[in-house]
Amino acid sequence: MPALDRQGETATAAPARTTAGRLRYLILAMLFVVTTINYADRATLSIAGDPMQKDLHISSGELGLLFSAFSWSYLVAQLPGGWLLDRYGSKKVYGTAVLLWSLLTMAQGAIGFFAGAAAVLLFVLRFLVGFAEAPSFPGNSRIVAAWFPGRERGFASALFNSAQYFATVAFAPLMGWLVVSVGWEHVFTVIGGLGVILALIWTRVIHAPRSHPRMTPGELDHIAAGGALVDMDAPTAEEDARAKAATSGRQNLRHIKAMLKNRTMLGVFVGQYFINTITWFFLTWFPVYLVQERGMTILEAGVVASLPALCGFVGGVLGGFLSDLLARRGLSLTAARKIPIVVGLLLSTSIMVCNYVSASWLVVLIMSLAFFGKGLGALGWAVMADVSPRQIAGLAGGLFNAFGAVAGIVTPLVVGYLIDATGGFALALVFVGVCAALAVVGYLVIVRDIRRLDLSELEGPAATPAR
Repeated sequence: MPALDRQGETATAAPARTTAGRLRYLILAMLFVVTTINYADRATLSIAGDPMQKDLHISSGELGLLFSAFSWSYLVAQLPGGWLLDRYGSKKVYGTAVLLWSLLTMAQGAIGFFAGAAAVLLFVLRFLVGFAEAPSFPGNSRIVAAWFPGRERGFASALFNSAQYFATVAFAPLMGWLVVSVGWEHVFTVIGGLGVILALIWTRVIHAPRSHPRMTPGELDHIAAGGALVDMDAPTAEEDARAKAATSGRQNLRHIKAMLKNRTMLGVFVGQYFINTITWFFLTWFPVYLVQERGMTILEAGVVASLPALCGFVGGVLGGFLSDLLARRGLSLTAARKIPIVVGLLLSTSIMVCNYVSASWLVVLIMSLAFFGKGLGALGWAVMADVSPRQIAGLAGGLFNAFGAVAGIVTPLVVGYLIDATGGFALALVFVGVCAALAVVGYLVIVRDIRRLDLSELEGPAATPAR
């Protein structure tokens, strides 16, 4: 076995599975549940959107602006959120974020008391939720990198990422029922209240690997030997000093420039932008599409929207499993990650076929196939856990998520404009399908080798500039 450094970065083998323990899967389960609530919070407005349009007299273009409010602040807060994670650790920063975004979601249920100012207040609250949720996915990526060896990281990253689909499966029918039975306001109060409870549980479950009270020596050895960054949030005094120096304001700017010049990092960032276009269409306009274009009731839309989401969840878990399986079977990490990504995103382009069918059941089937493909190909966070320099994993994750957040701004606005300009969703579906195809181009043409980058390599002459 090759010699190990303190983080186990150079190891290629691991102890026997029988000694490994399973505590890391409790951590993964917590990430999955938190991310499910995270996406349920984001989806509240899409389920409540149609009755809110009527109550508040909002046009489709204005609703698109409200949909995008979250992503404006989510984008701005990505790099500060990543910096906070690197400086203060995932447990404190992420746990505080869960509590804040849940309280802000609950507050959205009270906007009906403010009459003419309700739309403005809703925009402000959605904007603040975006700030609060910024550390979530970079935090997930850091925790997975700390807790999982490389050959398990694809599945772990895919599972927490698949929570975005499971959120719709689990909560869209509930939110649709709440709208019909007790009013759209309670969509926000119920989902936000669940998040507050979860924030309290977080403090008891999440710890760094070395400091977790239930960690066994066998499992710690297993994950460290497989490349887990077990000391990421529990460094020595010397490492802590180096980390603080690496995350100073001036250094952060240097790191950001270096990542944007690196071909692999830039390709992954661009791919995430186009992949998130698909995500944000389903999170924002898809239920409205079912109501306005396909004539469904709000309750029907809540139930039907869960079917593509279920397929996305299955695709997401399957993509991570297949990627890790391909790596264990001897394929390079590059091939093991790219094959599910390319195949899945090509399937996602099928969304454009919906423009040529009239039967509602066939539309749902095609949408389900498209979202299954999106789930299968959504391995960006696994790739980030594979390539990010360990000293700036949070900052790298924040920059990666910032590209995705741009899609969260652009997609609702473009779709809203296309609907207002054309009176239908046909061009909007073409827009989403083309973005899926461009994500494939990003991973095939821009991204080359997938491997962990060293910080000195990233900033030195060996770093490969984007072409």
